[in-house]
Amino acid sequence: MKRKGEMAVKMRNGRVLVTGGAGFIGSNLSNYLSEKNEVVAVDSRYLGTPDNLDGTVEFVEADVLDGDLPTEGVDVVFHLAALSSYAMHEEDSRQGARVNVEGFVNVVEQARRDGCETFVYASTSSVYGSRKEPTAEDMPVVARTGYEASKLSRERYAEFFSNRHGVTAAGMRLFSVYGGYASAESHKGRYANVVAQFADEIARGRAPVLYGDGGQTRDFVHVSDVVRAFVLAAENRLDGVYNVGTGVGHSFNDVVDKITAEIGVDVTPEYVDNPIPAGVYVHDTLADYAKMKEATGWEPTVGFDEGVRKVCSGYV
Repeated sequence: MKRKGEMAVKMRNGRVLVTGGAGFIGSNLSNYLSEKNEVVAVDSRYLGTPDNLDGTVEFVEADVLDGDLPTEGVDVVFHLAALSSYAMHEEDSRQGARVNVEGFVNVVEQARRDGCETFVYASTSSVYGSRKEPTAEDMPVVARTGYEASKLSRERYAEFFSNRHGVTAAGMRLFSVYGGYASAESHKGRYANVVAQFADEIARGRAPVLYGDGGQTRDFVHVSDVVRAFVLAAENRLDGVYNVGTGVGHSFNDVVDKITAEIGVDVTPEYVDNPIPAGVYVHDTLADYAKMKEATGWEPTVGFDEGVRKVCSGYV
């Protein structure tokens, strides 16, 4: 929730730090903010590349675990740096915890000691597990994977920083964010959203690989709407956790059908057994974003049909 007595501020003529700023969401956010602000994008290049950034963004190659991050004079920190998938944490859970938890604490500590009081960070809707009904922030959450555990740890540390040090720390529980390879997803490869992956495969005449029967559903939210949500969270100095999704779910089969129709290529998906254990695989997601809307007026503006057209525009 917004803190009592605090007025909304406009994100302009400020100095902004974006960690993970050369990645998919981070670069879209950095480029947007740089139109009216001085933006520093910190990235280790693990899942980001400065090629995603406009020339107006200052790029600093650094790790969120470093002790000399460029936090001096920063008005707002947007923290998106993370090992951002189940697979990454399965490969090295200790490194996942270091980057996602220790890295978060390190960034906030350095920035707040330099006078920053406003933080917005990426969390995940995966903590809700599989749900076909709209999911609100007060629903029970569970850590079934190292990735989910790390994001919940961020939320608890954000709560600590808010209660102990008086900063505002808004956690964005992101649903399935997509934008396509033309929107800085191409460098992510197998970690890109399925919309981007399916579109690229279909455009090349290849069969997209779907787990199970393709009936699993996701609440797909376009990256431009996510950028607006982050900005509004900072402007309103939100505190706590907020869902960022559309409230509409689409199956993977539906995604393939929409992409093939848009590109005009007739491709039949390849169905394979799901390699992810059933106990940790999130089969369905659906957001209730009423809390974010009430706090800021935010709601999604890019419908999924329009979003698919944007993703496919570079192929047709």
